[in-house]
Amino acid sequence: MTSIKQYSIFSFPTSKQTLRVYTLLGLAFVLFSVYLRASGPIVFSDELFESVRKNHGVEAEKRIKDWQEVLSANRSSDIDEQLYAINYFFNQVEFIDDIKHWKKEDYWATPIEFLATAGGDCEDFSIAKYFSLRELGVPAANLRLMYVKAIRFNQAHMVLAYYEKPNSVPLVLDNINPRILSASKRRDLLPVYSFNGEGLWMAKAQGKGRKVQAGGNNSLWEDLITRIGQGL
Repeated sequence: MTSIKQYSIFSFPTSKQTLRVYTLLGLAFVLFSVYLRASGPIVFSDELFESVRKNHGVEAEKRIKDWQEVLSANRSSDIDEQLYAINYFFNQVEFIDDIKHWKKEDYWATPIEFLATAGGDCEDFSIAKYFSLRELGVPAANLRLMYVKAIRFNQAHMVLAYYEKPNSVPLVLDNINPRILSASKRRDLLPVYSFNGEGLWMAKAQGKGRKVQAGGNNSLWEDLITRIGQGL
């Protein structure tokens, strides 16, 4: 059974947990300002492969090359095949909590770090799927990173949601349940809010939501974008 963050999103007994949620709520607005830099093509270079091999080993290099092959093989595929291929590929990676994996309370890995180290948490799965689908040409408007409550575990969780149209019920790409299902069929998830490069939505039923306007900052996202820009 996959482990996820050990707290409820609807009950915050400590100021530290409250601060984390308010920090995450600011993420969408940082996404808007860094989106153009973050959405450029993923560059698979000899230097990248050599760096991964040197720092993480031959198997890690193979995982990055496998990712490159999945992207190359699905550039002309229809959206259903793209969603399936990306979801399946990353769901083979092992779930590892940030404390155990990075010795940090919260760390957002780049897709390369996620694959090279062969592990990550729910945010890393969702981020890797997001950037991969953007690389395949899926518009940012169709994708949202979504924080939910996993009802069965009474814990916070992140998934990637795909919207065929702005007001449609999204499909959910998840590392807990590997099947891509409509949000209306994921009764085990309670949406809280979602975001992408265009803004933040407070959740309603079935993954829909009301767009809200505010400002904010998020050092986790800024650090992630910096590392992506460095080819990490």
